Amino acid sequence: MGEVCADAVTLNLLREARETVRSSPLGVINTPMIPWCQTTLPMSGSIHLKLENMQRTGSFKIRGVASQFSRRPKGGCFVTMSAGNYGKSFAYALKHYGSKGKVVMPETAPESRAILIQSFGVEVERVPTSSMMSVVNRCVQEDNMTFLHSYDDLDLIAGHASLGFEVLEVVPEPDVVVVCCGGGGLLAGVAVAIKLSGCTKTRIYGVEPEGACTMYQSFIEKKPVWMEAKSIASGLAPPSAGRLPFELCQLYVEQIVLVNDDDIKAAVSTLYRSGLVVEPSGAAAFAALVNNKIPDLEGKNVVCILSGGNVGKDELSNFPD
Repeated sequence: MGEVCADAVTLNLLREARETVRSSPLGVINTPMIPWCQTTLPMSGSIHLKLENMQRTGSFKIRGVASQFSRRPKGGCFVTMSAGNYGKSFAYALKHYGSKGKVVMPETAPESRAILIQSFGVEVERVPTSSMMSVVNRCVQEDNMTFLHSYDDLDLIAGHASLGFEVLEVVPEPDVVVVCCGGGGLLAGVAVAIKLSGCTKTRIYGVEPEGACTMYQSFIEKKPVWMEAKSIASGLAPPSAGRLPFELCQLYVEQIVLVNDDDIKAAVSTLYRSGLVVEPSGAAAFAALVNNKIPDLEGKNVVCILSGGNVGKDELSNFPD
């Protein structure tokens, strides 16, 4: 799609995308949302966990992919850039629709993610993070591939908004919603769905790793920024914040908060000991909560999104017991 502005994201558009996602042949799941008090996690309060780690393909990304592919011709040849989760959902969709494609992946992403994507019959090209966009452009210009953006795309953001609507089905008026943020597609989708649904007082926080804080810096500089992002949460370390996500987050997100890699490692371990397999990128919002990065939670209805569970045994062995 061509460039669009935040004004193009309407409640009707998001509701239509929700129905598209619900009816998608890719089998998107309405994931459970459980009260914190029903787990063995060492915290109290009125907090709900949205378990997108149990989603089809292991993360929320399938929501945006379902929306994107519903509006693209079947049987085409597509290229994207991804550290893993979007690439996995993208590959799953390509296989379902009989299409071909390539995933351009940063060299810093775990090798297990590349192997998984290749198992769907999709080519993976690993390159330095700073070179990803130039490789995508080469594929578009030389190989006539269609680029599907993994976070800066209207259809994708509208698909991710389905998660926000699901939150409101369980907690109709949340006081606080905490969401991880990489390029900003999920954060923007959840925020706009909740705010346009009438929850004007809900405070929505994005959480980024300190070493991959593109949206945080974008808020400071008041424009999307690029940086050499690096974090154990590789799914939250794209080379830039998305332009449309940035515009939407400026309108609807209270604040971007930062956590460090040690916070994220500890969060993954804590969740695992409680029976929840969550990858580093998916545990960032939880890390912000347990490390008191979110202000004024006393007596509030809080929702924390665990955005993905694609973590291999090799990765889990690097986390504290």
